[in-house]
Amino acid sequence: MYSARDPDDIDRFFRGLTEHAFHARLGIVDPPLVDYVSLLLVRFIRNDQIRTLPHAGPAEIDDVAEMLSAVQQASTAAARDEYRHIGDYTLFWSGLYPEALRRFQHPSRQDHLLDYRAAGKKAYWIASTLEPADADAERHLLERLSHEYDLCVAGLTEVRRAWREPE
Repeated sequence: MYSARDPDDIDRFFRGLTEHAFHARLGIVDPPLVDYVSLLLVRFIRNDQIRTLPHAGPAEIDDVAEMLSAVQQASTAAARDEYRHIGDYTLFWSGLYPEALRRFQHPSRQDHLLDYRAAGKKAYWIASTLEPADADAERHLLERLSHEYDLCVAGLTEVRRAWREPE
């Protein structure tokens, strides 16, 4: 049974949903990609993790445009993590809660002209170029997240559908 108190239960819950969505519903068997997406869900289960750039301090940021501006001032290692976070942030909202994008892209907000999918793909690509030379697996995963972004959005849409289905 699912218990919100045990982090291992949360990890297993999201890993199972993600594997089911990608394997059974989309026919995609790509363990590194599926693991990354399920871990993204575990990390973002806490709202403060969604809106906080890894190296930008405790301030919460809701606008991708503001995140992109903040990353310009970061060191290479920090920029890599922050670009990855921007990719994760846009992927999370695009796949799980696309209806929220209308609110995020309201004309009164900084993101009103921003294409979340394009920004996410580009952020993963830039993060991949900032990986150290000895981090081939991580660099390739980030490149794949950039190239397979739309597939990951579809996978997260299936995850949402699966957790909403009655048993």
